[in-house]
Amino acid sequence: MVQATPDTVHDAPPPAGPPATAPPGRSVRVVLLALMIAMLLAMLDNMIIGTAMPTIVGELGGLEHLSWVVTAYTLTTAASTPVWGKLGDLYGRKGIFITSIVVFLLGSALSGMAQTMGQLIGFRGVQGLGAGGLMVGVMAIIGDLVPPRERGRYQGMMAGVMALAMIGGPLVGGTLTDTLGWRWSFYINLPLGAVALVMVSTVLHLPKKRTKARIDYAGAALLTVAITSMVLLTTWGGIEYAWDSGVILGLAGTAAVTTVALLVVESRVAEPVLPLGIFRSRNFSLMTLIGFLTGFVMFGSMTFLPLYQQTVQGASATNSGLLLLPLLLAMMAVSLIAGRVTTSSGKYKIFPILGGGLMVAGLFLLSTMDTGTSRFVSGCYMAVLGAGLGFLMQITMLVAQNSVEMKDMGVASSTTTLFRTVGGSFGVAIMGALFTHRVRDGMAGGAGPGAPAVTEGAVQLDAASLAKLPDVVREAYQSAVADGTHIVFLVAAFAAVAGFLAAWFVEEVPLRGAGPAGPGAGPGGPEGARAEETAGGTEAHAGAGAVDGTGSGRGSGRGSGGGVPASGFPAAKSV
Repeated sequence: MVQATPDTVHDAPPPAGPPATAPPGRSVRVVLLALMIAMLLAMLDNMIIGTAMPTIVGELGGLEHLSWVVTAYTLTTAASTPVWGKLGDLYGRKGIFITSIVVFLLGSALSGMAQTMGQLIGFRGVQGLGAGGLMVGVMAIIGDLVPPRERGRYQGMMAGVMALAMIGGPLVGGTLTDTLGWRWSFYINLPLGAVALVMVSTVLHLPKKRTKARIDYAGAALLTVAITSMVLLTTWGGIEYAWDSGVILGLAGTAAVTTVALLVVESRVAEPVLPLGIFRSRNFSLMTLIGFLTGFVMFGSMTFLPLYQQTVQGASATNSGLLLLPLLLAMMAVSLIAGRVTTSSGKYKIFPILGGGLMVAGLFLLSTMDTGTSRFVSGCYMAVLGAGLGFLMQITMLVAQNSVEMKDMGVASSTTTLFRTVGGSFGVAIMGALFTHRVRDGMAGGAGPGAPAVTEGAVQLDAASLAKLPDVVREAYQSAVADGTHIVFLVAAFAAVAGFLAAWFVEEVPLRGAGPAGPGAGPGGPEGARAEETAGGTEAHAGAGAVDGTGSGRGSGRGSGGGVPASGFPAAKSV
């Protein structure tokens, strides 16, 4: 067992004691409802905008800059996520989270009023800047409000919200665009965001932090440049520019240099934006890796499954979204179940192992699909993959948060979120390059005289364009797409094997605040009272130590250097 010091993050369990935690009270549930709305905003927006893009291009023009409407949002979200997390750690979660909501709503309003494609891209960047704070803020505030033993249940709900956004986003976007116009794809965020803003402002009460620490401007700048370079590298590589082009090589060099410089800077400053010490925790490092691979698989699959369904199985754009329901519903259901089991048992190591195994199995099954695979069979394969993702989505966040001190909750949440986002970017880029190469090779090999109509243009044809092709060319194209999805899911499966193997090395560390309910636990006991204090605003001294089994306020003597009490979950102070 590692003895903790103020500069050391470890995986050692806290001392034994009776730190049971009662379920949060009504006010906590109100806050969690507001957090779910905020998460829905961040996830729903990108899903909605996809179906509105053809109409937007028709009105604003700028087809050549179309991809930047999505890229600008993704880029600013990824780059700002670690900064939002660190600011919350330094200056208090509530004010920073409210600021991110305001920035997101401002970006939404401006995007809806955009008159040119350039304006829309710029305003989408503002919107993404706020979205980075929304996602990390939600997870970090849950970490502040709810002890890890209870946290799995609520983070499972957040996974359900994410799945709901993926299911409902395209449908809502299409309906809004057809009835009210594309601008309402952005304006719809305003009433939802206003509700979340009011609820968070009036009900959420967290300790107000006052620190004299200087902001790590150099680290923030280097981290932003490194992330921007990596995202652009994976977004442009093989699509906008050849992999061996000067632009791509320059981005790769910039990413490498700034990453090395970031490591040097972060090892020397007092309050690094990305504390390297958190990676000393084996569990945290493993969860970061598994989160990266989960993002790699999830975003890649969500990109290429609809393409297979539309091209090979003949589904419409709307129906292809509905055909993803087996994956999304399985992910939602399993995530909720895993969260509840974790809450009741305090055990979690089995879930990354099960998730990794099911993810590998689902991807291998998907790699066997061909032009004759039925929708039912592909739906069963997707359900296996969805179950694997469901076991991993929120458990990775839970274990990562449980592996650091409370003072690093925000940066732990943001780092996990960041690596999953970057993993998704890498997944889409690598899978896209493999898919494009396989489809073009397949068309060049046996499509006959009509092949140039496909190989000289985009490798992704819509249903109308596909129907106009000669039968031999259409069949060759469908076969090439099936081959492309085969190689994509096969590569994803091998990547998932790494996550499955990593899961076996996770250490089963007792969750802070875990343990069967003791005599003092419950809505009327000390721990139940503390749960109410967190959201309701009863005065207590933040970080002074949770109430121990005797009802006193003694600290635990855990020796973490961060004032973490026996339960690992500090009392809150009203602000």
